[in-house]
Amino acid sequence: MAGKRASLDSLRQELRRGSLVLAVLAATGEEAYGAVLRERLAAHRVLIEEGALYPMLRRLEEQGLLASEWRHEGSRTKRFYRRSPFGGEVLQALSEEWKAFSESLEHLLGNQ
Repeated sequence: MAGKRASLDSLRQELRRGSLVLAVLAATGEEAYGAVLRERLAAHRVLIEEGALYPMLRRLEEQGLLASEWRHEGSRTKRFYRRSPFGGEVLQALSEEWKAFSESLEHLLGNQ
C-alpha cells in the first residue's frame, strides 16, 4: 500500500509541476513579492511551498519570463516579481494549449 501511495504522490507532483508554472505566470500580472504571490495563488486554491516557489521564480526570471526588482518595504528589503512582456506572450500561448488539452481530457474522462 505504501508503494502505491508513493507512486500516486509522485504522479500527482508531476501533474502539478507544469501547471504551477502557468499559475505563477498568471499570478504575476501585477507585481508582488513571494509571500504575496503565495497568498494570491492560495486564494485560487493553488498551493505551493516556499521551497518550490522561490527557485521557480528565479528560474522563470532566468528564462526571461519574469522581471524582478529589490525594494525596501518597511524595515525589510524584498524582491518584487512581475511578468515580463515575453512572459505575457508565453502565458497566452500556454493558456491556449492548456485549454485545448483540458477540453480533450474532459472528453476522455467523461467517456469512462
